[in-house]
Amino acid sequence: MLDDWYRGRMDFVHPVQAVIPGTQGRVLAVLAETTAELNLRTAARLARVSPSQASRVLPGLVELGLVERREVPPSSLFRLNHENVAAQLVIGLARARGTALERMGAALKGLPIRPVSVIVFGSFARREADSQSDIDALVVRPDEVADDMWAAGVEQWRTSVRALTGNPVEVIEIGKSEAGEKLSSNGQLWRDIVRDGVVVHGATIDELRGLVHA
Repeated sequence: MLDDWYRGRMDFVHPVQAVIPGTQGRVLAVLAETTAELNLRTAARLARVSPSQASRVLPGLVELGLVERREVPPSSLFRLNHENVAAQLVIGLARARGTALERMGAALKGLPIRPVSVIVFGSFARREADSQSDIDALVVRPDEVADDMWAAGVEQWRTSVRALTGNPVEVIEIGKSEAGEKLSSNGQLWRDIVRDGVVVHGATIDELRGLVHA
Protein backbone atom coordinates (compact mmCIF):
# COMPACT_ATOMS: atom_id res chain seq x y z
CA MET A 1 0.00 0.00 0.00
CA LEU A 2 1.20 3.49 -0.86
CA ASP A 3 0.44 4.81 2.63
CA ASP A 4 2.81 2.23 4.16
CA TRP A 5 5.73 4.22 2.71
CA TYR A 6 6.91 7.74 3.26
CA ARG A 7 6.73 9.64 -0.06
CA GLY A 8 8.57 12.94 -0.23
CA ARG A 9 7.54 15.79 -2.52
CA MET A 10 9.27 16.84 -5.72
CA ASP A 11 10.06 20.43 -6.65
CA PHE A 12 8.96 20.72 -10.28
CA VAL A 13 9.93 24.40 -10.48
CA HIS A 14 13.62 23.64 -9.84
CA PRO A 15 13.92 19.88 -10.40
CA VAL A 16 17.65 19.83 -11.15
CA GLN A 17 18.56 21.87 -8.07
CA ALA A 18 16.24 19.72 -5.95
CA VAL A 19 18.30 16.62 -6.79
CA ILE A 20 21.70 18.31 -7.24
CA PRO A 21 21.86 21.06 -4.61
CA GLY A 22 24.14 24.05 -4.49
CA THR A 23 26.04 25.90 -7.20
CA GLN A 24 26.61 22.74 -9.23
CA GLY A 25 22.88 22.10 -9.57
CA ARG A 26 22.14 25.72 -10.44
CA VAL A 27 24.75 25.79 -13.20
CA LEU A 28 23.69 22.43 -14.61
CA ALA A 29 20.05 23.56 -14.65
CA VAL A 30 20.97 26.60 -16.76
CA LEU A 31 23.06 24.55 -19.19
CA ALA A 32 20.30 21.94 -19.49
CA GLU A 33 17.87 24.59 -20.69
CA THR A 34 19.92 25.70 -23.71
CA THR A 35 22.05 24.30 -26.51
CA ALA A 36 23.91 27.60 -26.81
CA GLU A 37 27.45 28.08 -25.56
CA LEU A 38 27.67 30.36 -22.53
CA ASN A 39 30.65 32.18 -21.14
CA LEU A 40 31.31 31.92 -17.44
CA ARG A 41 29.78 35.25 -16.49
CA THR A 42 26.58 34.59 -18.45
CA ALA A 43 26.24 31.10 -16.96
CA ALA A 44 26.76 32.55 -13.48
CA ARG A 45 24.23 35.34 -14.02
CA LEU A 46 21.55 32.96 -15.30
CA ALA A 47 22.25 30.51 -12.49
CA ARG A 48 22.10 33.36 -9.94
CA VAL A 49 25.51 32.58 -8.52
CA SER A 50 28.68 34.63 -8.47
CA PRO A 51 31.31 34.23 -11.22
CA SER A 52 33.74 32.93 -8.59
CA GLN A 53 31.25 30.24 -7.54
CA ALA A 54 30.70 29.20 -11.16
CA SER A 55 34.44 29.11 -11.78
CA ARG A 56 34.86 26.63 -8.93
CA VAL A 57 32.34 24.08 -10.24
CA LEU A 58 32.64 24.31 -14.02
CA PRO A 59 36.14 22.78 -14.29
CA GLY A 60 34.97 19.76 -12.32
CA LEU A 61 31.93 19.33 -14.56
CA VAL A 62 34.22 19.52 -17.60
CA GLU A 63 36.48 16.85 -16.07
CA LEU A 64 33.46 14.61 -15.51
CA GLY A 65 32.46 14.98 -19.15
CA LEU A 66 29.06 16.55 -18.41
CA VAL A 67 30.13 19.94 -19.77
CA GLU A 68 32.18 20.83 -22.84
CA ARG A 69 34.56 23.79 -22.85
CA ARG A 70 35.78 25.67 -25.92
CA GLU A 71 38.45 28.35 -25.70
CA VAL A 72 37.63 31.57 -27.54
CA PRO A 73 40.21 34.02 -26.14
CA PRO A 74 39.81 35.90 -23.94
CA SER A 75 36.87 33.75 -22.83
CA SER A 76 35.97 30.10 -22.34
CA LEU A 77 32.59 28.92 -23.59
CA PHE A 78 30.64 26.14 -21.89
CA ARG A 79 27.73 23.94 -22.90
CA LEU A 80 26.19 20.71 -21.67
CA ASN A 81 27.51 17.61 -23.41
CA HIS A 82 24.18 16.14 -24.53
CA GLU A 83 25.83 12.83 -25.51
CA ASN A 84 27.13 12.20 -22.00
CA VAL A 85 25.07 9.66 -20.05
CA ALA A 86 25.11 11.67 -16.84
CA ALA A 87 24.21 14.86 -18.73
CA GLN A 88 21.22 13.06 -20.21
CA LEU A 89 20.01 12.37 -16.68
CA VAL A 90 20.29 16.09 -15.92
CA ILE A 91 18.25 16.87 -19.04
CA GLY A 92 15.68 14.33 -17.91
CA LEU A 93 15.41 16.11 -14.56
CA ALA A 94 14.99 19.47 -16.28
CA ARG A 95 12.11 17.99 -18.27
CA ALA A 96 10.51 16.28 -15.27
CA ARG A 97 7.22 18.20 -15.47
CA GLY A 98 6.59 17.29 -19.11
CA THR A 99 7.53 13.67 -18.47
CA ALA A 100 5.20 13.55 -15.48
CA LEU A 101 2.28 14.86 -17.54
CA GLU A 102 2.89 12.24 -20.23
CA ARG A 103 3.02 9.46 -17.65
CA MET A 104 -0.14 10.71 -15.95
CA GLY A 105 -1.93 10.14 -19.25
CA ALA A 106 -0.27 6.77 -19.80
CA ALA A 107 -1.32 5.61 -16.32
CA LEU A 108 -4.97 5.81 -17.40
CA LYS A 109 -4.61 3.18 -20.11
CA GLY A 110 -4.90 0.23 -17.76
CA LEU A 111 -8.03 1.38 -15.93
CA PRO A 112 -11.20 -0.73 -16.23
CA ILE A 113 -13.21 2.40 -17.08
CA ARG A 114 -11.42 5.31 -18.70
CA PRO A 115 -12.47 8.87 -17.94
CA VAL A 116 -13.95 11.08 -20.64
CA SER A 117 -11.20 13.57 -19.84
CA VAL A 118 -8.53 14.25 -17.23
CA ILE A 119 -7.32 17.83 -16.83
CA VAL A 120 -4.44 18.83 -14.57
CA PHE A 121 -4.81 22.37 -13.24
CA GLY A 122 -3.48 24.58 -10.46
CA SER A 123 0.18 25.14 -9.69
CA PHE A 124 1.39 22.09 -11.63
CA ALA A 125 -0.34 23.27 -14.79
CA ARG A 126 1.04 26.79 -14.27
CA ARG A 127 4.63 25.49 -13.86
CA GLU A 128 4.63 26.67 -10.24
CA ALA A 129 4.57 23.32 -8.43
CA ASP A 130 7.31 23.19 -5.82
CA SER A 131 7.93 20.70 -3.02
CA GLN A 132 4.93 22.03 -1.07
CA SER A 133 2.45 21.70 -3.93
CA ASP A 134 -0.31 19.20 -4.51
CA ILE A 135 -1.29 18.04 -7.98
CA ASP A 136 -4.88 19.02 -8.79
CA ALA A 137 -6.81 17.08 -11.41
CA LEU A 138 -10.33 17.28 -12.81
CA VAL A 139 -11.58 13.82 -13.76
CA VAL A 140 -14.64 13.70 -16.02
CA ARG A 141 -16.50 10.41 -15.72
CA PRO A 142 -18.85 8.84 -18.25
CA ASP A 143 -22.51 9.41 -17.38
CA GLU A 144 -23.22 5.73 -16.81
CA VAL A 145 -20.57 3.81 -14.89
CA ALA A 146 -20.38 1.03 -12.34
CA ASP A 147 -19.67 3.00 -9.16
CA ASP A 148 -17.38 0.50 -7.44
CA MET A 149 -15.28 -0.16 -10.53
CA TRP A 150 -15.08 3.55 -11.32
CA ALA A 151 -14.02 4.54 -7.79
CA ALA A 152 -11.36 1.83 -7.73
CA GLY A 153 -9.98 3.03 -11.07
CA VAL A 154 -9.77 6.65 -9.95
CA GLU A 155 -7.98 5.62 -6.76
CA GLN A 156 -5.59 3.44 -8.76
CA TRP A 157 -4.72 6.40 -10.96
CA ARG A 158 -4.36 8.78 -8.02
CA THR A 159 -1.99 6.33 -6.33
CA SER A 160 0.06 5.93 -9.52
CA VAL A 161 0.43 9.70 -9.95
CA ARG A 162 1.40 10.09 -6.29
CA ALA A 163 4.12 7.50 -6.78
CA LEU A 164 5.53 8.90 -10.01
CA THR A 165 5.63 12.54 -8.86
CA GLY A 166 6.05 12.29 -5.11
CA ASN A 167 3.36 14.93 -4.63
CA PRO A 168 -0.12 14.38 -3.16
CA VAL A 169 -2.94 14.28 -5.70
CA GLU A 170 -6.28 16.03 -5.23
CA VAL A 171 -9.03 14.84 -7.56
CA ILE A 172 -12.27 16.62 -8.44
CA GLU A 173 -14.79 14.35 -10.14
CA ILE A 174 -17.62 15.52 -12.37
CA GLY A 175 -20.01 13.78 -14.75
CA LYS A 176 -19.78 14.27 -18.49
CA SER A 177 -23.24 15.87 -18.64
CA GLU A 178 -22.19 18.50 -16.07
CA ALA A 179 -18.73 19.22 -17.42
CA GLY A 180 -19.70 21.56 -20.23
CA GLU A 181 -21.92 23.67 -18.01
CA LYS A 182 -19.36 23.97 -15.23
CA LEU A 183 -16.49 24.81 -17.59
CA SER A 184 -18.64 27.46 -19.27
CA SER A 185 -19.62 29.07 -15.95
CA ASN A 186 -18.10 32.11 -14.26
CA GLY A 187 -17.05 30.27 -11.13
CA GLN A 188 -13.43 31.06 -10.23
CA LEU A 189 -12.36 27.42 -10.03
CA TRP A 190 -13.77 26.61 -13.46
CA ARG A 191 -12.33 29.75 -15.01
CA ASP A 192 -8.92 28.79 -13.62
CA ILE A 193 -9.23 25.31 -15.13
CA VAL A 194 -10.17 26.74 -18.53
CA ARG A 195 -7.26 29.20 -18.40
CA ASP A 196 -4.51 26.94 -17.03
CA GLY A 197 -5.68 23.36 -17.47
CA VAL A 198 -3.52 20.77 -19.24
CA VAL A 199 -5.42 17.83 -20.72
CA VAL A 200 -3.53 14.57 -20.15
CA HIS A 201 -6.27 12.31 -21.49
CA GLY A 202 -9.42 12.44 -23.56
CA ALA A 203 -11.63 15.35 -24.56
CA THR A 204 -10.20 18.85 -24.72
CA ILE A 205 -11.61 21.71 -22.67
CA ASP A 206 -13.22 23.21 -25.78
CA GLU A 207 -14.83 19.87 -26.60
CA LEU A 208 -16.23 19.60 -23.09
CA ARG A 209 -17.56 23.15 -23.18
CA GLY A 210 -19.17 22.38 -26.52
CA LEU A 211 -21.34 19.76 -24.80
CA VAL A 212 -23.51 22.62 -23.49
CA HIS A 213 -24.75 23.24 -27.02
CA ALA A 214 -24.73 19.64 -28.18
